[in-house]
This record gives sequence, C-alpha cells and structure tokens, in this order.
Amino acid sequence: MPFNLSAPDRPVKPALRRAEEAARLEALRNYQILDTPSETAFDDLVRLAAYICGTPISLVSLIDAERQWFKARVGLDVQSTARNLAFCQHAILSDQVYEVEDATQDPLFQQNDLVTGEPNIRFYAGAPLITPDGQALGTICTIDTVPRRLTEEQRDALRILAREVVSHLELRRARIQLEEEKHKLEGLLRMANDTAESFYLNGGQNEIFIKQDHKLLRVSTADIRYVEALGDYVNIYSGRERYTVYSTMKELEAKLPIRDFARVHRKYIVRLDRIIAIENDAVIVEAGRSAEQATSVLPVPIGNSYKAGLLSRLNLI
Repeated sequence: MPFNLSAPDRPVKPALRRAEEAARLEALRNYQILDTPSETAFDDLVRLAAYICGTPISLVSLIDAERQWFKARVGLDVQSTARNLAFCQHAILSDQVYEVEDATQDPLFQQNDLVTGEPNIRFYAGAPLITPDGQALGTICTIDTVPRRLTEEQRDALRILAREVVSHLELRRARIQLEEEKHKLEGLLRMANDTAESFYLNGGQNEIFIKQDHKLLRVSTADIRYVEALGDYVNIYSGRERYTVYSTMKELEAKLPIRDFARVHRKYIVRLDRIIAIENDAVIVEAGRSAEQATSVLPVPIGNSYKAGLLSRLNLI
C-alpha cells in the first residue's frame, strides 16, 4: 500500500518554538506521571485502542525532553525510546489523529531505526493527549508491522480514548494535590499543637488547635470540660461545643496541661476544676449551663486503675 500524504488528519502545525516547548514540558512534569508504575486505568485504555484498531501494539506515550516514555503499553517490551525516533513527537504537533500508512514509503520515517529494525513499524496512528490548557503531552497510539489505514470510526474512537487518557491524568493530579494539601494541613496542625504545648511548658497560653471541617480552630483548654474516646476519634466538649477529631487519648492527653486535667478512665479525661463530686465509681462533672443558667452535671465513670491517681491530686480533708 503506498504512502498517502493526503490521508485524513495528517496535516500538522509547524514545530514548537523553544518557549512553547518549555511550557509543554512544564505542563507534563506538573502531572507527576513520568517514571511512575503501571496503572490499570491507562493499561485498559491501550488494550481498548489495540482491540478497536486491530493492531498488535498500542501505547500511551509521553514526550519528555529527550525521550518518549510509555505510561502504558501492549505488544512492546521497552519502557522508552529516544525522542528523535518517536513518531509521537510528530503526532503532538497535530490537533487530530496523525496517521502513517506505510513508514517505508514515508521520507520522514523510512530510515528510522524503529522502521528498519525492531519492532519494524509500518503503520502508525496517534491521537494527541491535549490538556484543558491546550498542551500536548504525548499520544495514545496504535502500531502495526504491516501497512494499513484506519476507518473514520477507528479514528474517532482513538480521539475519544485520547480524551479519556487526559481525564485520568486530571483525576490523578487532583488526587495528588488533595494528598499534598492534606499533608500540609496535618503539618500545620502538628506545628500549631507543638507551639501551644511550648506555650504551656513555658508558662504561656493554654491552647490547642484542632482540625474541624478543613479548618484549624484554636480552643482554650480552660473551656474544655471533658474528653471522651470514640474508637479512632475523640469528642472534645468545650463550652457549648463538641468537636470530633481524629486522635488517640494518649496523643490528646499529652497536649493538655497536666496540672489541669486528669485521666479518670481509658475513655475519659476530665478537667479537675469541673469535678463537682465523686460518687461511688464516678466523678460528677459540670457539663454546662442551660438557657436558664442552671448547671447541668454528668457522671463520668472512674476506672479502677485511675482512681488512686485521681484522689492523690484532689485536696482531700
């Protein structure tokens, strides 16, 4: 089959200028995708491309500065090739599917090492992976060792698959950004709590910072009445508010001023000046005030292993 220069979607833009290429490479690296392990979502898409186009080889190829690197591949053992050998470096200059029917008849490719040697490319079709910002990162492509020509339906399918690859790249980047924001917030929380602890140790303010609804809230320990364990979370009762935070009792106990709080049970920490009475195996804690300013109380159980320590801290007569 002779090479057909007028094949659909073949015209391309001029080569990228240096500034455009720098912007494209920056966009590619912002996805943090290069040299990452295989992922099912991308592997499935290249399998679909091979099935639809009826080719033995299909790739998600990303064009780096000096190489093309394959995020997903079917029918090819290598992970990357030099960029100057890549058909895909030409395909990213096109807005549509870039198709080479017979590489041995194309002056641009007939001396290419991938044509004259393994994998003996004859047919190539690649749809560019264009980001929402208009940057072409690479292609999803299909390759055969015999000349061929895609149908219009196959070209359309390849364009659809290219959009799906970009959608997965966007989702993957969003997950990474969320994780990074989460780590930043956790770091700020640790720093805030360490600062509050330092204030306490140096006779300064008695405050803790808690994460609530993606915000950091500063809570005065003087307002905390008691703390209750709830599986992997704890409830902090402060003023009229209840804050539920992901923490352990041990971690929280280390943040509270030891002079003001006591562990009375494996599930409870109480503020000493909120204890109104001790009855049998429970401490009676001031729980708050109603709208009529009447004080409400709450019994909190005392664990046997904590009783002696609690009594030793009370001013018994």
